[in-house]
Amino acid sequence: MKTLTVRSDLSELNKIRTFLKRNLSVLHLSDEDYYIIELSLLEICINIIRYAYPEKEGEIHLKTWEDQARIYLEIKDNGIPFDPRQTKKPDIAEIMKTGQKGGLGVFLTRKLMDGFDYRRRGDENILTIYKQID
Repeated sequence: MKTLTVRSDLSELNKIRTFLKRNLSVLHLSDEDYYIIELSLLEICINIIRYAYPEKEGEIHLKTWEDQARIYLEIKDNGIPFDPRQTKKPDIAEIMKTGQKGGLGVFLTRKLMDGFDYRRRGDENILTIYKQID
């Protein structure tokens, strides 16, 4: 199990990418699977950075591990409570028509990853996602 804690700031995204690359490189994933996992993780982290800490600075805690041919990613924050399972399916046509930015990250992650689970423990949002690997 590998862990990383970063500030909830866009400048930390490269640390997240490096952490992911370092920990997934030993798994020999296809380029497509790697891209799906990276995109999903970054979308979730960007949402946390933008919305979880409106009044203060915060942190994002990442954990990754492999078990039974799955790669797991746990993303924790102490921001405002947010259950991503409750988000509505976005209206893609409306987003395209209006040029609206945002609103697709959680939807994409849920579609691209094989598992998506959220829980609130104390003051923590804990999201666990996984991808089946060969």
